[in-house]
Amino acid sequence: MMKKILVIGNEQNLSEFRQKFTADHDYEFCENYLMKHELEEYDLVFDFLIGDNPEQFEIYAEVSDLPVFVSAPKISLGELAYYQSEVNCKLFGFNGLPSFLNRPLLEVSCLKTDDEDLLREWCAALETDLELVSDRVGMVTPRIICMIINEAFYTLQEGTASVADIDQGMKLGTNYPFGPFEWCERIGLQHVYELLEAVYEDTKEERYKICPLLKQQYLRQA
Repeated sequence: MMKKILVIGNEQNLSEFRQKFTADHDYEFCENYLMKHELEEYDLVFDFLIGDNPEQFEIYAEVSDLPVFVSAPKISLGELAYYQSEVNCKLFGFNGLPSFLNRPLLEVSCLKTDDEDLLREWCAALETDLELVSDRVGMVTPRIICMIINEAFYTLQEGTASVADIDQGMKLGTNYPFGPFEWCERIGLQHVYELLEAVYEDTKEERYKICPLLKQQYLRQA
């Protein structure tokens, strides 16, 4: 059955969404947020921008039973829900960072375990396989990849290898499709920095402490 689906994101997000999801539904793409009464006409919402606009979640929380997928690598669903007196929507997280969406498995999380069956139904309707992960900042794949990128910056900072050498060594040694600096370029330095910052704040683990060189490059482009 065809569903009416709203997708909120920037140009790159929307392009990647179109490549990933080709099931026969009525998709509407938008770079701006809508009001509560406008959201009520949709069967499902995908929001790529919530990590930078968490205050917008208040509107979603008010719409009863609306399934809402939010890009959750930089903010947990629990954190979004914590500041609301009540969450009436059906809240799911997905890995919407650039270059991560168009893969066979959609990395997803769920605020309430009671909604897992609904999550699987929607993924089936969207014709994508899923990997259900815990609701934690960084999810799984982004956390691992960004930690590798951070370690690569430490290696570069020490002057023991060049960017090209580090990328080549990683691809040859691990059979990864990209080296850490290639991955950083695809994801975006800003996203890498902000995800590591969020994960370090959440865990206080030294392995997520941002390399000074990475921070320097982030500040230069800010």
